[in-house]
Amino acid sequence: MSDETNGTNEAENEQRGGSPIIVNVQYVKDQSFENPNAPQSLLAGNGAPKIDLQVDVQGRPLGDNVAEVQLSFRAEATQGDRTAFIAELVYCGVFTMAPLPADQQRALLLIEGPRLLFPFARQILADMTQQGGFPPLMLQPIDFVDLYRRQLMSAQGDDMAEPQGTA
Repeated sequence: MSDETNGTNEAENEQRGGSPIIVNVQYVKDQSFENPNAPQSLLAGNGAPKIDLQVDVQGRPLGDNVAEVQLSFRAEATQGDRTAFIAELVYCGVFTMAPLPADQQRALLLIEGPRLLFPFARQILADMTQQGGFPPLMLQPIDFVDLYRRQLMSAQGDDMAEPQGTA
Protein backbone atom coordinates (compact mmCIF):
# COMPACT_ATOMS: atom_id res chain seq x y z
CA MET A 1 0.00 0.00 0.00
CA SER A 2 1.18 3.51 -0.76
CA ASP A 3 2.00 6.12 1.91
CA GLU A 4 0.27 8.79 -0.15
CA THR A 5 -2.90 10.30 1.24
CA ASN A 6 -5.58 12.04 -0.76
CA GLY A 7 -3.70 15.25 -1.56
CA THR A 8 -2.52 16.05 1.98
CA ASN A 9 1.07 16.87 2.75
CA GLU A 10 3.27 15.68 5.59
CA ALA A 11 2.78 18.85 7.69
CA GLU A 12 -1.00 18.49 7.54
CA ASN A 13 -0.76 14.82 8.53
CA GLU A 14 1.50 15.61 11.48
CA GLN A 15 -0.79 18.39 12.69
CA ARG A 16 -3.86 16.18 12.62
CA GLY A 17 -2.48 13.28 14.61
CA GLY A 18 1.16 13.72 15.38
CA SER A 19 3.48 16.53 16.31
CA PRO A 20 1.86 19.70 17.70
CA ILE A 21 4.76 21.77 16.29
CA ILE A 22 6.51 21.61 12.94
CA VAL A 23 9.78 23.31 11.94
CA ASN A 24 9.25 25.11 8.63
CA VAL A 25 12.68 26.77 8.40
CA GLN A 26 15.57 27.69 10.67
CA TYR A 27 18.28 30.28 10.09
CA VAL A 28 20.96 32.59 11.48
CA LYS A 29 19.47 36.07 11.83
CA ASP A 30 22.55 37.74 13.33
CA GLN A 31 26.03 36.53 14.23
CA SER A 32 29.03 38.38 15.62
CA PHE A 33 32.42 37.45 17.05
CA GLU A 34 34.83 39.96 18.51
CA ASN A 35 38.39 39.17 19.54
CA PRO A 36 39.46 42.66 20.70
CA ASN A 37 42.74 41.74 22.42
CA ALA A 38 44.15 39.28 19.90
CA PRO A 39 46.81 38.06 19.63
CA GLN A 40 47.59 38.57 23.34
CA SER A 41 44.35 36.87 24.40
CA LEU A 42 45.36 33.77 22.44
CA LEU A 43 48.86 33.33 23.88
CA ALA A 44 49.63 30.53 26.30
CA GLY A 45 49.69 31.42 29.96
CA ASN A 46 46.52 33.52 29.98
CA GLY A 47 44.51 30.73 31.58
CA ALA A 48 41.00 29.64 30.77
CA PRO A 49 38.65 32.56 30.24
CA LYS A 50 35.70 33.19 32.55
CA ILE A 51 32.52 33.13 30.46
CA ASP A 52 29.35 35.08 31.15
CA LEU A 53 26.46 33.67 29.11
CA GLN A 54 23.11 35.35 28.52
CA VAL A 55 20.23 33.58 26.80
CA ASP A 56 16.92 35.04 25.66
CA VAL A 57 13.93 33.52 23.88
CA GLN A 58 11.32 35.57 22.04
CA GLY A 59 8.41 34.60 19.84
CA ARG A 60 6.23 36.52 17.44
CA PRO A 61 3.24 35.49 15.36
CA LEU A 62 3.55 35.47 11.58
CA GLY A 63 0.05 34.23 10.74
CA ASP A 64 -2.58 31.74 11.83
CA ASN A 65 -0.78 29.03 13.81
CA VAL A 66 2.61 30.15 12.40
CA ALA A 67 5.24 31.98 14.44
CA GLU A 68 8.94 32.80 14.62
CA VAL A 69 11.06 31.85 17.61
CA GLN A 70 14.22 33.88 18.20
CA LEU A 71 16.92 32.28 20.37
CA SER A 72 19.57 34.86 21.36
CA PHE A 73 22.96 34.16 22.94
CA ARG A 74 25.64 36.53 24.18
CA ALA A 75 28.83 34.99 25.56
CA GLU A 76 31.47 37.34 26.94
CA ALA A 77 34.76 35.77 27.97
CA THR A 78 37.26 37.57 30.18
CA GLN A 79 40.81 36.82 31.23
CA GLY A 80 41.45 38.86 34.34
CA ASP A 81 40.19 42.34 33.54
CA ARG A 82 40.55 41.99 29.76
CA THR A 83 37.96 40.80 27.27
CA ALA A 84 39.03 37.61 25.54
CA PHE A 85 36.05 37.42 23.17
CA ILE A 86 32.42 38.35 22.70
CA ALA A 87 30.25 35.95 20.72
CA GLU A 88 26.68 36.84 19.81
CA LEU A 89 24.18 34.74 17.93
CA VAL A 90 20.51 35.17 17.07
CA TYR A 91 19.21 31.88 15.71
CA CYS A 92 15.60 31.63 14.56
CA GLY A 93 13.02 29.18 13.37
CA VAL A 94 9.58 29.48 11.85
CA PHE A 95 7.10 26.97 13.27
CA THR A 96 3.60 25.82 12.43
CA MET A 97 1.58 24.77 15.46
CA ALA A 98 -1.60 22.83 15.96
CA PRO A 99 -4.63 25.03 16.66
CA LEU A 100 -4.59 25.49 20.45
CA PRO A 101 -5.70 28.18 22.90
CA ALA A 102 -3.33 31.19 22.75
CA ASP A 103 -1.67 30.53 26.14
CA GLN A 104 -0.97 26.88 25.24
CA GLN A 105 0.32 27.86 21.82
CA ARG A 106 2.68 30.43 23.38
CA ALA A 107 4.01 27.88 25.89
CA LEU A 108 4.50 25.31 23.13
CA LEU A 109 6.27 27.85 20.95
CA LEU A 110 8.62 29.21 23.66
CA ILE A 111 9.51 25.81 25.15
CA GLU A 112 9.54 23.34 22.26
CA GLY A 113 10.71 25.83 19.61
CA PRO A 114 13.97 26.70 21.39
CA ARG A 115 14.45 23.06 22.39
CA LEU A 116 14.41 22.12 18.70
CA LEU A 117 16.70 25.01 17.68
CA PHE A 118 19.25 24.71 20.53
CA PRO A 119 21.48 21.91 19.13
CA PHE A 120 22.05 23.87 15.92
CA ALA A 121 22.74 27.16 17.72
CA ARG A 122 25.09 25.35 20.12
CA GLN A 123 27.13 23.99 17.20
CA ILE A 124 27.35 27.41 15.55
CA LEU A 125 28.64 28.98 18.80
CA ALA A 126 31.17 26.18 19.26
CA ASP A 127 32.45 26.60 15.70
CA MET A 128 32.54 30.40 16.00
CA THR A 129 34.68 30.41 19.16
CA GLN A 130 36.98 27.71 17.79
CA GLN A 131 37.50 29.66 14.57
CA GLY A 132 38.27 32.69 16.73
CA GLY A 133 41.26 30.81 18.17
CA PHE A 134 39.70 29.61 21.45
CA PRO A 135 38.51 26.19 22.54
CA PRO A 136 34.97 25.52 21.32
CA LEU A 137 32.29 26.96 23.60
CA MET A 138 30.28 23.89 24.57
CA LEU A 139 26.99 25.00 26.09
CA GLN A 140 25.26 22.72 28.55
CA PRO A 141 21.61 21.89 27.88
CA ILE A 142 19.18 24.66 28.81
CA ASP A 143 15.94 24.09 30.73
CA PHE A 144 13.55 26.01 28.48
CA VAL A 145 10.59 25.18 30.74
CA ASP A 146 12.31 26.98 33.62
CA LEU A 147 13.28 29.88 31.34
CA TYR A 148 9.64 30.19 30.20
CA ARG A 149 8.39 30.14 33.81
CA ARG A 150 10.85 32.87 34.79
CA GLN A 151 9.68 35.01 31.84
CA LEU A 152 6.07 34.56 32.97
CA MET A 153 6.89 35.46 36.57
CA SER A 154 8.87 38.50 35.42
CA ALA A 155 5.96 39.67 33.26
CA GLN A 156 3.53 39.16 36.16
CA GLY A 157 5.90 41.03 38.49
CA ASP A 158 6.01 43.94 36.04
CA ASP A 159 2.20 44.02 35.99
CA MET A 160 2.10 44.07 39.80
CA ALA A 161 4.78 46.74 40.05
CA GLU A 162 2.72 49.34 38.19
CA PRO A 163 1.79 52.29 40.40
CA GLN A 164 -1.49 51.93 42.25
CA GLY A 165 -3.80 54.81 43.05
CA THR A 166 -4.10 55.83 46.70
CA ALA A 167 -7.41 56.18 48.50
